[in-house]
Amino acid sequence: MSKLPQIIETSRLKLRSPSLQDAPAIFEQYAQDKQVTKYMTWQPHQNVETTQKFVQRCIDALATKTDFYWVILPKKAKKAVGMIRLQHQNYHTSLGYVLARPYWNQGLMTEALQPLVGWAITQPDIYRVWAVCDCENLASARVLEKVGMTREGILRRWLIHPNLSDKPRDCFCYAKVK
Repeated sequence: MSKLPQIIETSRLKLRSPSLQDAPAIFEQYAQDKQVTKYMTWQPHQNVETTQKFVQRCIDALATKTDFYWVILPKKAKKAVGMIRLQHQNYHTSLGYVLARPYWNQGLMTEALQPLVGWAITQPDIYRVWAVCDCENLASARVLEKVGMTREGILRRWLIHPNLSDKPRDCFCYAKVK
């Protein structure tokens, strides 16, 4: 896998590696929001210290060369309002993402993901870029379709979303392959 871009700029967004200075904005913007975290695999943060520990784990994970994170900053706001994770394993790469509620329904997540999906699928050793989303999370499903992924099916009892259930839930599986 070629070196990942450290900074990605689109017309409205800047994506960059997270720093501990992002923790207060991440907590304030979305990490504690029950509506935003509804379909996440983690529960809402109760305090900024939890968010700081999370951001530190993201920074530490960059050293593994398999987990990569970018915070999403609107160029006008200049503070973190979301995050994207790219996890690389062998010949495939998976995506995860989150965005603060005031920024929903503006095409921002599609705009943020598009260059990463495009970059990943052009790498000589990546043959599959994929993601899953809860079958009830139709907004996320639409984002994945807009970035060129195809719904491959439903993974039954695939993932626990602790804010909805303590049992694994069905997820749509989306992918872009070459």
